[in-house]
Amino acid sequence: MTSRSFGCLPSGEPIEAYTLANTSGASAEVITYGGIVTALRMPDRHGRFADVVLGFTDLAPYAAGHPFFGAIAGRIAGRVSGGRITVEGRDYALPRNEGSNHLHGGRFGLDKRVWTARPVLRTDGADSLRLTYRSPDGEEGYPGTMDIAVTYTLTAANALLVETEASADRVTPLSLAQHSYFNLAGEGSGTIEDHEIQILADAVVPTDDTMTLSGRREPVTGRAGDFRRPRRLGDALRQLFKAHGDLYLLREPGAAPPPAPTLAARVVEPRSGRVLEAYTDEFCLQVYTGAALDGTQVGKSGHGYGPFAGLCLECEGYADGTSRPEFGDILVHPGQPQRRTTRYAFSTV
Repeated sequence: MTSRSFGCLPSGEPIEAYTLANTSGASAEVITYGGIVTALRMPDRHGRFADVVLGFTDLAPYAAGHPFFGAIAGRIAGRVSGGRITVEGRDYALPRNEGSNHLHGGRFGLDKRVWTARPVLRTDGADSLRLTYRSPDGEEGYPGTMDIAVTYTLTAANALLVETEASADRVTPLSLAQHSYFNLAGEGSGTIEDHEIQILADAVVPTDDTMTLSGRREPVTGRAGDFRRPRRLGDALRQLFKAHGDLYLLREPGAAPPPAPTLAARVVEPRSGRVLEAYTDEFCLQVYTGAALDGTQVGKSGHGYGPFAGLCLECEGYADGTSRPEFGDILVHPGQPQRRTTRYAFSTV
C-alpha cells in the first residue's frame, strides 16, 4: 500500500490518498475526505486495465460539492421521508437537504467528513485500509455519539470489500452505503446503457414524485425495473420512474440478516467483458442510473459526466427503518455493534 497527499481543504486540513493494490495489477485509491473511492482499476477480458468509477483527479471538485461520487453516505443513506426519525418514542428533525426529505446524511454528512486512516495487516496479505470517524451527539440532528469504521480491502481475486462497524452510546440509527458510480467500459467512455443488469430481488418500495418512500412493498412483476433476468439497461431506462432506478428489498419483511453476504446484483459490460457482482448482507439495494448528471462535472478523463455516465449499486438499510423496522432494522444499541459487509467482485466473460 502507498499513500500520498491529496491536497488540503479550504480549512487547511490535509487529505491523504491511499492506493490499495494486488498482485494481478488491480488497484483502488481511497481518500480520507468522505471515505471516497477516487479510482478503481480493473482488467478487461484481454487483461487491459481501466478505471471503472467516476471521480476527479484532485480534491477541489470533491470539496466544492459533487453527487456523492465514491463516497460513504450516511448516517442514513437514501431519503428519510419528511426528514424525521423516531427513536425510542422521541421524534428527531433532520436537515431537509432534498426537498422535504433528508438525503444521504444531510447537508454535512459522512461524505464531507475527514476520516482517520490506518493500514490493516491481514493474514491473507491483501491490502486493507481502516477509516474511522467519531460522529458526535446531535451531528446533522442525529441522537447519540457514534464511533464508525469503514474498512476497504482489495482482494487477490479482484474484489473490493467494504466492511462497516459502528457502536453508539445510545440507541440511534445508522445505515451506510458505498456510493461509487460504476462504468465497466471505463469512466468517461460514454453511458452505461449497454450494460446488462440482473437484480436478484422480487420486490421494491415505490416512491412519489418527490422520491419519497411510500412504505409499500410491491412485487417487481410487470414493472420496468424487473431485472430478475438479465436485461440491457438502455432498454429499460426510459420506462423507469424518472429514469432513476428503484429501491429493491433483498429480504422478506422481518427476515434476519443472512450469515454471509449474498448476491444482490450482477452487471456485465459486453464490449470489455467486465463483470461486476454485488454481494451484501444489507436489507436493500438502491439502484441509481446517474440520470441527474448533466455534464457539468468533468471527470478524470477530461470528459463531462452526462446522464447515465455511471451506475450506482447502493447496498444499504431501509432509510425509514426507524418507523418500518420490518424492512430492515437500522438501530444501533449500546453494547451491540452493528456490522455490515458488501463485496463488489470483478471478473470477466
